[in-house]
Amino acid sequence: MDILRVARVIASCRFLVALTGAGISADSGIPTFRGDDGLWKRFRPEELATPEAFTRNPTLVWEWYRWRMSIVFRAKPNDGHRALAELESMGILRCVITQNVDGLHQLAGSRCVVELHGSIRRVRCTSCSYREELVEPPTEIPPRCPRCGALLRPDVVWFGEPLPSDAWNKAVELCSKADAILVVGTSGVVMPAASLPYLVKSHGGIVIEVNVKPSALTSVADVFLQGRAAEVLPKIVEEVKRFVTK
Repeated sequence: MDILRVARVIASCRFLVALTGAGISADSGIPTFRGDDGLWKRFRPEELATPEAFTRNPTLVWEWYRWRMSIVFRAKPNDGHRALAELESMGILRCVITQNVDGLHQLAGSRCVVELHGSIRRVRCTSCSYREELVEPPTEIPPRCPRCGALLRPDVVWFGEPLPSDAWNKAVELCSKADAILVVGTSGVVMPAASLPYLVKSHGGIVIEVNVKPSALTSVADVFLQGRAAEVLPKIVEEVKRFVTK
């Protein structure tokens, strides 16, 4: 059985990392981007998630992000998030590298989380160094910096922008050490994040994928477990416990 095989591999890992995408948060009620009913089926990225779009119409962009924030701030971690946090607490999972901006890994209890694409729970100033953690969506649209008066923007990576160098460098460092990577709920088409499983594979590491359907990364996976993360990951953790306690 593949879950048993995966659990055996994970239990014997020296340095396990995870790469997560929108699929792990789907069971928390947060829409994915590239699924059959994903956000990019209904919205045009260039109109809502690019620096040019923000320059052109910050109010439109902020109205969309306030809607997304309202969903994220109501969302709770699901069993998939909690399973990864438990693997970390067991000393097996070293870190979660996530493409998500929802902060649910941290809320589930994960301590080492690398946010490749930023956080929708933060805003930053377009002019000065001001940053702020939010507890609710902004009421003023578009919001302005309390320090200098310039426009605030969501502290996320938009299309056409580079990843934060510290986050990317940390992700590369982790994957360079990893003897296995657990890839969960990502389409595998967004670069450079999608290159990380290849990095692990390049030095002999094992790639384990959990997804509701095959992705662009399935061909590189040593094991593919089809199913929802909130269902599959807890089953893996329960089996890992059996191997660890033997």
